[in-house]
Amino acid sequence: MKKNMGTADRVVRTIIALVAIYLYYTGAVTATLGTVLMVVAAIFLLTSLVSFCPLYTLFGMKTCTNREG
Repeated sequence: MKKNMGTADRVVRTIIALVAIYLYYTGAVTATLGTVLMVVAAIFLLTSLVSFCPLYTLFGMKTCTNREG
């Protein structure tokens, strides 16, 4: 897998995931919406950790400025 996510993109995804997790565990979001939010948060964290987003590949996007990626 070649990296296709830049640092800013990774930071934004991580912040969104942490906010979603916080909302779920404080009870602000519950039921089905809470479950969906947790799945999305997990996907955001995973893609942030590996610096690769499969959807970016499908759409031909790349936010990584590194020439290696």
